[in-house]
Amino acid sequence: METQPDEHRFPLDGVRVLDLSRALSGPLAGRILSDLGAEVVKVELAGADIAQGFGRKIHGRSGLYTQLNAGKRSVALDLRTDEGSATLLRLAQVCDIVVENFRPGVLDRLGIGWPQLSAVNPALLLLSISGFGQWGPQAQRQAYAPIIHAEAGLIGRQAEISGEPPADIAFALADSLAGLHGTIALLAALRLRDQTGLGQHIDLSMFEAMLATDDYTHYSLDDDLPGRPARGEVWQATGGPIMIASDRRHTWHQLTIHAGLRDPDRRAPQQQRIAARAELIAAWIASFTDRNLLKQALTDADLAWADIRDPAAVLDQPTVTARGVVAMVDDGGGGQRPVIRMPYRFSRARAEPRGGAASTGEHTCDVLDRWLHPASGDRVTDQSSGDRVTDQ
Repeated sequence: METQPDEHRFPLDGVRVLDLSRALSGPLAGRILSDLGAEVVKVELAGADIAQGFGRKIHGRSGLYTQLNAGKRSVALDLRTDEGSATLLRLAQVCDIVVENFRPGVLDRLGIGWPQLSAVNPALLLLSISGFGQWGPQAQRQAYAPIIHAEAGLIGRQAEISGEPPADIAFALADSLAGLHGTIALLAALRLRDQTGLGQHIDLSMFEAMLATDDYTHYSLDDDLPGRPARGEVWQATGGPIMIASDRRHTWHQLTIHAGLRDPDRRAPQQQRIAARAELIAAWIASFTDRNLLKQALTDADLAWADIRDPAAVLDQPTVTARGVVAMVDDGGGGQRPVIRMPYRFSRARAEPRGGAASTGEHTCDVLDRWLHPASGDRVTDQSSGDRVTDQ
């Protein structure tokens, strides 16, 4: 086989993945592995993935489902049957990674848990994502992202800082963090397997992923509550609100240097001076009738600023076009639809979606034939037939 130049290779060429997961955390890990070059096969039944309920449906694939499953193959298997579980074990014999996010114990009851998987393939890596871990007093709780947001303190903290009633955030953060940490663990485990030849079971809880990634957790560890909010402030400006990512004291300090702002009465009590400074900052921002001049003045004052974009304008930024953030993939009906690329840019390798989201069972015969009845000892990993990706 002719060796491709480094810049045309994918880092995970030749790696095979069975993705048994649903919704978000596991499928995100699978999508990342696919963009990095692994052949990822989604094992599912039609209608079983709740991600199909979110976003515009085009040729039977929703927006969220497409984003999470672009580039994957699809095999239809009913794992609740003896035939389905037996086929899954045969596929596991010839793959490298299995990803699942069922509640702990489900795979064991189906006869395809870690004992069975590792028995047929001692080099296999199994990533199990769950709400509170595979074992422990809360292991069997139903756990979706909002549950983890609440139990990990995110919702309570947001309410304390904002003074508003507790409410969830508009982002499945816990799922995404679990998928990212799960991928990191898999890549580390692949590296270790290269050295030992042995696989392993990775137990990753969404709850622990949240705590490990939360930059406020140290306040709880040190009993140093309430935590000091480190967030941007939104100010009213010409053309709409603008955010300054700076502590109020730092914003004031920079504007005293670069904009000449001064305390009207330095002898006033501290709370009065704080309120007066806020009014002066707001008045200075409002004095700009040209928004671009305001942005330049903030930049000159070494203050980081941002437009408050609504979802319809998120992709209307020069970085999106310049860096090819959006890729066009097959929509399953002869057309194309956009997906977001994974944010990896290698100097000597490729990372990109290599196709659209498959219809359920679209590649069942192909995968079973290639994986279970190979014509030679070489693995076939080419996924180019019919799957073209272009920059938007």
